[in-house]
Order: sequence, then structure tokens, then C-alpha cells
Amino acid sequence: MTHRKPFLLAVILCAFASLASAQTKRPMTFEDMMAMKRLGETAVSPDGQWLAYSVATINIEANKSTSQWYLQKISGGKPVQLSSLNPGDSGLQFSSDDKQILFISSRIGSQSIWIADFDAATGTISNPVNTAMDRRLRSNTTDNPPTYSLDEDNARWSPDGKFIIFTSEVYPDCPAISLENSSAAKCTINRDKAAADTKVKAQIFTALLYRHWNHFTGEKRSHLFELSVDDSQIRDLTPNDTHDVPPFSLGGDGGFSISPDSKELAFTENPDEVPATSTSAQIYTLDLTNPSAKPIKISTSAGGNFSPAYSPDGKYIAWRSQARAAYESDKFRLALYDRQKRTLEYPLSSSVVFEAGPKPANFDRWVDEFSWRDDSKLIYFTSGYDGEAPIQSISLEPIPHDAEQALHEDAAAPRPAQSAEGGRSTVHRQLDRYGKIRGEWSGIHGVIVNGRFRLLGTLMRVDMPSEVVLGDPLEINDSERTAIVTFGNPGSVQETTKETYEPTLITHLNDTLLSQLDQSKLESFWFPSKDGTKVQGFLIRPPNFDPAKKYPVKFLIHGGPQGAWGDSWSYRWNAELFAANGYVVVMINPRGSTGYGQAFIDGINGDWGGKPYQDLMTGLDYAEQHYSFIDKSRECALGASYGGYMANWILGHTNRFKCIVSHDGMFNPESAFGTTEELWFNTWEFKGAPWDYYGKPDSENPFRKWSPALSAKNFKTPTLVIHSQLDYRLDVSEGYQLFTALQLQHVPSKFLYFPDEGHFVQKPQNSRLWYRTVNDWVDQWANKIGPGW
Repeated sequence: MTHRKPFLLAVILCAFASLASAQTKRPMTFEDMMAMKRLGETAVSPDGQWLAYSVATINIEANKSTSQWYLQKISGGKPVQLSSLNPGDSGLQFSSDDKQILFISSRIGSQSIWIADFDAATGTISNPVNTAMDRRLRSNTTDNPPTYSLDEDNARWSPDGKFIIFTSEVYPDCPAISLENSSAAKCTINRDKAAADTKVKAQIFTALLYRHWNHFTGEKRSHLFELSVDDSQIRDLTPNDTHDVPPFSLGGDGGFSISPDSKELAFTENPDEVPATSTSAQIYTLDLTNPSAKPIKISTSAGGNFSPAYSPDGKYIAWRSQARAAYESDKFRLALYDRQKRTLEYPLSSSVVFEAGPKPANFDRWVDEFSWRDDSKLIYFTSGYDGEAPIQSISLEPIPHDAEQALHEDAAAPRPAQSAEGGRSTVHRQLDRYGKIRGEWSGIHGVIVNGRFRLLGTLMRVDMPSEVVLGDPLEINDSERTAIVTFGNPGSVQETTKETYEPTLITHLNDTLLSQLDQSKLESFWFPSKDGTKVQGFLIRPPNFDPAKKYPVKFLIHGGPQGAWGDSWSYRWNAELFAANGYVVVMINPRGSTGYGQAFIDGINGDWGGKPYQDLMTGLDYAEQHYSFIDKSRECALGASYGGYMANWILGHTNRFKCIVSHDGMFNPESAFGTTEELWFNTWEFKGAPWDYYGKPDSENPFRKWSPALSAKNFKTPTLVIHSQLDYRLDVSEGYQLFTALQLQHVPSKFLYFPDEGHFVQKPQNSRLWYRTVNDWVDQWANKIGPGW
């Protein structure tokens, strides 16, 4: 008995300590979010030993973001700031022999490529050389200032280290820049200078696409260039091409890849003459050993083809491919091109995954990004899946079952399940899902750490900004989603209990700050919509949550519409920050959302205010019925882009909300069609152009059937309108029209207008005003009790 007293005392003290620790945590503020360090670009050395990454810090008062590069050992060690790279430098890449790096810098004026020595033993970077300056010195050019060169971007080493491929914008009608005529670059440079110096800023448009996202496109086009490392000479690989290479709509991977033997280039280009109406980017190859060679198209689909990547053994080129033309949200398939056989296949198209049961079904998710394993026998890829983005993999080489164990043990990859037939001679492919780590993955690399194969990538969650993490594929394999893909036969599945696994953090950018904040975990719920379709929703509780209390609701509606809420971080629409001042945050992924199969995505086409609206309202009904702490008399709906459209639609179709926030929303689909830039989107979603429906009743005209403007007479809910002058996706006139309709009908309303922002509000002080205005508006109408913003 005497021995138990000290033990009980220790337990009580520990309990009090835990309670005190919980009480010391506080709700997140806007200043906390701005103080968080933001992971940017990452690069892994070819030997898998070094990680380089950029980190952006925000200075609210200076109203700017500044990035700096760091280097650290993947196997362990503290990060070291790279003094050879200036703040704002970008695009760091290691050479294949780990002896050099390249990066992009504007330190001498124009944005250009720099090369420096790298010591892989110590991580030391030295002797940075500017290639543009070196080119001028070698050609005895004395032109000053140093800005007298093209702006260079998206630089990438050739595997043999002898050249660099990069992109630069030039005037297509200028003489082609070549090894024999490098001075042809002056044509572009002189025309840029003349345009900057003239007092007349008028422009003449003769074709679409004359503006894009937040800028006017002008006459220049992006071209691919080859830079010789030995003498810094450059040549245009797509001379006089009137199309952007890569296409403007492509993400940040550069849109090209160099073969392992450095003899061939694969790149993306959209050959259609009207880019405003086309998504049909194609994959081309170019023989780099022949200066007179012409590009050869190897893709065959009518839809978009993006992100080509050679296999390490050079046998294949893989890319992301869509089947349907002019549909930017068609399923992104994995395409595989055999270079020797000149054949193309889609290895995931015949693959199956297993739902609970098990019940086989086609693999029906997008391939968001992918990465080759070093042995070229496996591709890792990420895919949106029920509010997360786990890593998955597909084996590419059909192999006998008896050879699999050695294959996977060599790479320390997951052991395959038995085939459906159980025979040792069955030939098949294997699909694996690595789902035991919650959150959203990106930037995947396979690396060897202490003799073991590991997956390295970027991971973020709703309560954690992006960090670089390391995971053991044996540990994180989600075997309940693992199947054997058999040619001509169904697969089989290993069923085990779902487990979670925490990866090893390589970076620790915000550990201290996050440890101080009271952030709730994301809660998922499922419900049947009115037509029986299974729909997912999410909920976040406020800090210091008390289940006995009633809380007001911020009902968030995502944009896209082909997007999704889930376990991921956002600085623009941060669910944790919305909950921080005492609100329950509810989010629904209605029809059109990604991560639930292509049929679910296609469910919004031509039906913008139909099934998605039903899903949203039914989901909120479900949350009200199943979470007793929700006060359904104090709910506000907030949405941006398509979410802004839906906020406008809600405004004319229900009075259940105390207030509405409409950010960059579509008010009048007919006027939006004539003022947007990516016309393929509106044409697909509304099944044509407005004039295709002239003379037909509104019930047969999707531009009018789903127009919030035609329900303006029903507007009664207090509404905050937000729009920006540089938003060319949904023109600011959409916001003006909405605000006019509200004001003339005496509906309580306010317009937050940004003259210097586009579709996204990004400047720190503008972001602060945005959050403050939005939360004050919701507090005002949801009868919030307590401190405001």
C-alpha cells in the first residue's frame, strides 16, 4: 500500500501536466499562419544522399515573401543555408555525377542559369558561374548592362552533364537562335526594350488567347533551348514555333524530359491553332544529335498529354494522358510508350483495386504525378483518394510469380499477394497502395538510406503545412488496397486491419509553432445524397471544444469545380484558421469533386446547380442531424471560384444561411463566357456556346437554366462579394453585376475589391484584409459572441 501512493501521486501529476499542456495551447491566428515557413522546391541528389529545398518566409509589413535554399543529409543532420544562392534564386538541380549544381538567379539583372561546383562528400557549393555572362565574354560581346540576355527558366541537366535544356520566351518571327547565329537573341531583347520604352501601351489582338490568368500574353512564345555547358552557347530547339512549348496550362515540371543517353528529348506541345479552345497537348520526341531533326509526335489521344518522363533504362517514356478533347478534367491515365516497339499502352486501365468485400473494380482515379523507380520496373504515383492523396505503385514488367519475391526483396518493396489462381507460373502486374500515412503526398523520390529503400516526398495535412518526409514502403503499404493484376484473370487481395503510420520528418520547419496551437483533426463522414450516391464530407471542431455547447458554422464550398476538400493545408482558405475563432467548419465534396472516380467528376457537367447543390444541402442536413453541437440557426456559406458560383446559386434558392461570402464567383454564365480566357472550360461545362441555345427555352439552355442571375429577385441573404481586377478566369464584372443586384434590392451587402490581385489573393497585407473582412462579416451575421478579428 505504501508503494502505491508515490505511483498514484505520479499519475495525478502527469494528468495535471497533460491538462496544463493542453490549456497552454491557443487558437491559431492569421499572424501565426503568416509566420509559418513555407516549403517550396525540393531536389534530391542522384546518389540519394542530399536534399536541397527552398523555404519561403513572409514579412507582412514589407508585404512580400522571400525564399532561401537549404541543404541537408537525408540520412540525418541539420540543414545548412546555402550562402552561394541568393534570396529568390530558384530551380536548383544536381548534375548526374553529383559534381555540379545549376540554379536560376536574377542577381545580375535578367533571369539566367548559373552553374556551381558541388562537393558531394561535404555538401559544399563553390565557384558559381553565370552562363549568360560567360557566353558574352566568350563571344567578345561588350554590350552592357548585363540584362542584355534572354530570361531563362525551367533548367534541367542532361544525364551526361554536357548540356542543359531550358525554356525562354522569344518572338517566333525573330531569326532562330542557333550555334551559328547566337546574336539572333538581340531581336527579342531589342523588341522588349522598345515595348518598355514606348509611351503608347495599346495592344492589337488578332486571335485568342490574348490574356491568361492574370496577365496579357503578348506576342512572345515559350521555346525550348539547349545550352552547352562547355562554352555556354545556346540553340533554339523549337525555332519559329508559334505555340508555347511547353503549353501555358502545364504545371511546374517543365514539360520535358531528356533520355538517359542524352540523345533524345521528349516534350509537350499543343499544336492546335486556337489555344483558348483546346486542351489537346501532345508528346513529341526530338533527336538531339541531329540539328536538322524535326519533332515526332508519339501520343495518340485527343485529350491532353503531360509530364513525359523516360524510364532510367531508357526503354520507356511515361506520361499523364487524357482521352477526351477539350475536357481539362478528364481522367489522367498513366501512358507507357515502348521506344523500341513504338507501342503505346495504359497499364492502369486493366488494373483492379478491391473495395471491402473484396469486390474488384477498375482503377478509376487520376494519376496526379508519378516517379520511376531506379530499376525501371515500377512507377510510383500519387492519386486523390477520399480526401487524401496517398502514394500508389504499379509494376510494369509482366513477371512470373516465382520471380517476384527476389524482385521486391532487392528493392525492399512490398511483397506481392498470391495471384487469383495461386499458381507460381501466373504472369501479372501488381498494384499497391501506400495508404497508412494520412495526408497529401507530392514530389516522390525513391532513395536508399542506410542500405534500405525508402520513399521520400512532401507531405501535408489539414493541421500541418508541407514537410519533407521519409517512409518505409514495407511499413506504409496499405494491404487492404493491394491487388495482383492478372492478364485475363481477376486479382486477389490481402485483407488486414487498417493501420496508421507516422513517417520520419526530414524537415522541421514549423515544429515549435505548431506545438503551441490548438488545432483539431479532420473528421470524415459519409452520407447518401438524394439520388442515393455516396458522398463524403468533413468537419473541423473549434479550439477548446466543449461538446455541451452549440457552435455556429462556416460552410465552405470548394472551387474547381473539379477540386476537393481533404486532409491538406491551404494558406488561402485555411480550414483550421476559419475554425479558430469559435466555429465548426463543414466541408462537402459534391458531384464534380476529384478523388471519387471519373463518373463522380463527370456528374457536374451541364448540371452546375443540380446534383452538386443537392449534395451540398443534403450533406449539411446530415451534419446538423449527427453533430448535436452544430447550431443550425447560425450558419454561413462561403465559396470561391466555382464555390463562389455555388454561393450565388444558394443566394437565389434557399434562405437557410445567415450570410454568404462569394469570392470570384460566376454570376451570369452568358457574360462569363465572353470574358473568360480558357474557353474550353465553359464550352465543356455548359455544353456549347451561348448562341448555340438562342431561340430555345431556358430549361434547355444550361447558360440560363443554371444562371444565378435569373434568380436575383429571390436574393435576401446578407452577402459579402469579393473580386479582383486581375482575375481573367472570372472577370471582375461578375462581381460588379452581383453587387449591383444586391444593392438595388436593398439586400445587406459589401464589396471587397482588390485592384492588384488575380483569381487568388496572395499579397500578405491583402490576405490579412481578406481574412479580417470575411470573418468580421460572418461574425456580424452569425451572431458570434466573443472577440472578433
